[in-house]
Amino acid sequence: MTSISTTLEGSFRAILGAHQIHNATPTDSIYGVQSQLVLEPTTEQQLAATLRLANEAGLAVILRGGGTKLGWGNPPSRADVIFSTARLNKILEHAWADLTVTAEAGCTIQTLQETLAQHGQRLALDPLRADKATVGGILSTNDSGALRLRFGALRDLIIGVTIALPDGTLASSGGKVVKNVAGYDLPKLITGALGTLGVITRAVFRLHPLPHHTGSFSISLANPDEAQRLVLGIQDSKLAHVALQSSFSADAPPSVDILFEGTAAGVDAQASQLRSLCPFAQLAEAAPAVWNVRQDLWSFSSLEETAIAKVGTLPTDLARTIELFRRAADSTHLRWQSLMYATGLSWLRLEGRPDNLHCALTALRADLEKMGGSLVLLHRPTAFPPFDAWGTPGDSLPLMKSVKRQLDPANTLNPGRFLGGI
Repeated sequence: MTSISTTLEGSFRAILGAHQIHNATPTDSIYGVQSQLVLEPTTEQQLAATLRLANEAGLAVILRGGGTKLGWGNPPSRADVIFSTARLNKILEHAWADLTVTAEAGCTIQTLQETLAQHGQRLALDPLRADKATVGGILSTNDSGALRLRFGALRDLIIGVTIALPDGTLASSGGKVVKNVAGYDLPKLITGALGTLGVITRAVFRLHPLPHHTGSFSISLANPDEAQRLVLGIQDSKLAHVALQSSFSADAPPSVDILFEGTAAGVDAQASQLRSLCPFAQLAEAAPAVWNVRQDLWSFSSLEETAIAKVGTLPTDLARTIELFRRAADSTHLRWQSLMYATGLSWLRLEGRPDNLHCALTALRADLEKMGGSLVLLHRPTAFPPFDAWGTPGDSLPLMKSVKRQLDPANTLNPGRFLGGI
């Protein structure tokens, strides 16, 4: 930790108002790593100016939006000051006729969606904790849900971004350009970079119309093999589904959920075609709450006995992946639950003693990487043995480090939190 001098704190206060800076408390720590100050700029210019001062002083800057995903990634190697985007929360422009919206980084997704809905539009994604998750936060963590199957990931929805670089530069790329950074596609580059390249201050998204009618259906199955055959059959059919997910646990048979959107007649026709694809399965209409299963995985009765991981495999490896989950949990006496999207991304929740969680995740990551998959640890108990959140970085790491050196040469932003210790 670098001590923040009285002079430097005075310089921060000269830029920010008295209500925009305060001492950090233990609740602001990340995995026990404590910062000294919390800054809450209200404009991009304030953020850029204070960031430049922090960078010049050699401070480590931790970025925070709604705080819903601060546990994602590795613990920071050091932390001095937290930059909060809570006051950068405005919707700057809703060009409804062009199906685009520009919002500041601290705007919550729920607020954004409620505003867009007034014109019958939406940002077609379903992140965790939409009531608190912010534009900057979901971009930094690349958090999207089941709607990704139809509408694409965040990299497909974002068309412009403005970021503050550690040297105080405000750089923009894509829609609503103010200043370009030659050679970099900033919207795609910062999506999923965990705030290690720049501080997102605003973003521009493409929008989609709200559906006139929706229909959700759940299909109960006997085992993961049946679930895999059904998911692949649906994907290979002419069904125009919007989302497709499968739920698994040690306590209940597998189920597959599917979402249709369109007119009432269109949804009914899709449902009829679905029944013809699985005539021997138990199919029933489902409440919209079925799409909250991922949120339910993040409901904690005990933070100290729960680990949550994001797993990536091929959709054709669904049954094999679930068997790996079951084997890892059973061998270490853990409770488990998983949600898998048709894209191959899945979420695994394990519950039990921290040392057993560590053992299971270590073995599971090794097995997944052998089959070309990946495991990223998103939540761990406080009393957890050392465990890299990201796993084997692969051959892209030298390029990623090179980009990091170009945009953040002093390693100011979220140091140590990203892949390969970036």
